[in-house]
Amino acid sequence: MPFLLHKNLACKDFITDLPLCRILLENEAHYPWILLIPRRPQILRIIDLSLEDQWQLTIESNLAQQVMWTIFNPTQLNVAAIGNKTPQLHLHIIARFDDDPAWPSTVWDHPIRSAYPLEKKEFVVSQLKEHFNTMIKNNSIEC
Repeated sequence: MPFLLHKNLACKDFITDLPLCRILLENEAHYPWILLIPRRPQILRIIDLSLEDQWQLTIESNLAQQVMWTIFNPTQLNVAAIGNKTPQLHLHIIARFDDDPAWPSTVWDHPIRSAYPLEKKEFVVSQLKEHFNTMIKNNSIEC
């Protein structure tokens, strides 16, 4: 069975593919927010991945957190795999700031949503692509 993105993920902006995960941008201007989706069919939870893929997810999550920290210099990084509304396994990595609209609560508890203006979104996507490419060249990202 081929890997397909759930409809709730297919509408996100593509950043890059790592050995295991596809990286997508959440279109939310208040919080720099990316998603890591393991490119394996019918995976709902981390425990559904093979042990090797679980290790690879850890390596790629670490790389993604480093990219987010470097680009955005946040107060905190939130990392979560929830899946209540979108059952396909996906890992959220969200850069949080002590002056963002939801701080210190979770982003899911805050009703205000704001899409990126097109130019800003294009800039964020290009920054993420550039930093992921640099990190991939400078680091071993396969277990």
